[in-house]
Amino acid sequence: MSVRSIRLFGDPVLRSPSDPVTIGDPRLASLVNDLLDTVREPGRAGVAASQIGVNLRAFSYNVDGEVGYVLNPVIVEVSGEKELVDEGCLSVPGFWFPTPRWSYARVEGLDLDGQKVVLEGTGLMAQALQHETDHLDGTLYVMTLEPETRREAMREIRTSDWWRS
Repeated sequence: MSVRSIRLFGDPVLRSPSDPVTIGDPRLASLVNDLLDTVREPGRAGVAASQIGVNLRAFSYNVDGEVGYVLNPVIVEVSGEKELVDEGCLSVPGFWFPTPRWSYARVEGLDLDGQKVVLEGTGLMAQALQHETDHLDGTLYVMTLEPETRREAMREIRTSDWWRS
């Protein structure tokens, strides 16, 4: 398997809602392995399939030493206070912006065998679950920013070296 390159903000695949995966598809194990290899790179908390150019509902995570994946994830619960947390994204490299996130999140999905997977947590895990699920819904975190922060973020992104490259 391999570490895949990350699609950057502006790539249409990042704005498209991802299709559900079909359990039993022989290509799925390869996708999961690529997601796991890609998320193990230093400084990565999560990678959505759309970030590697695959429009399917799957993501990998690497939080507090725990590495895994989930297929067809759905956020089934968020709770606590919505907080502004500094957040970045591999698809928006070099930027961090205060992003509204719930303090607790719970995601349910499946593994390669079709068995139920439940991921939940607070802190970075809650943030990663919300962030990666947003990717699969075709939403980048900069689109969820408060209006003034979003305007400033877009101004900064448009001046970056990688924008429209």
